[in-house]
Amino acid sequence: MTDAPSPPTLPFVQVFTDGACRGNPGPGGWGVILRHPSTGQERELSGGEPLTTNNQMELMAVIKGLAELTRRSRVEVITDSKYVAQGCKEWMPGWKRNGWRRREGSSWKPVKNVELWQQLDELLAKHEVRFTHVRGHQGHPENERCDELAVAAALTFQS
Repeated sequence: MTDAPSPPTLPFVQVFTDGACRGNPGPGGWGVILRHPSTGQERELSGGEPLTTNNQMELMAVIKGLAELTRRSRVEVITDSKYVAQGCKEWMPGWKRNGWRRREGSSWKPVKNVELWQQLDELLAKHEVRFTHVRGHQGHPENERCDELAVAAALTFQS
């Protein structure tokens, strides 16, 4: 009897994210820092939309960050968005059970930003992800940098 080989440990990646909107709705941007602590490699990404909301840009930052990962990984998403962190950890399982609907009073309503939540759900299934919430605009260096990237992206859509 031989011992089965232990599965290789998954690479660990930190994904720092932030979204910004100039008006809500208005021109918006997202910023991401991807960091591989084992190698010290780091990459910044950003983008935006001419007409969007802050919540949509917060979701898009996580989507874009996770979409960059080319193999299954252990991921820590660091975000200042309670909407995203709580949505992924607490709300999404119920939304999925209920056909991507949420209770509003005595009736069912579609989940807001459902297409983005569904994209995010697909990406989360590919990795082992945990969320860490940080307070925004409190001097967290990576959060501040992601905010700079997101704001700069949003400003490209203002005339």
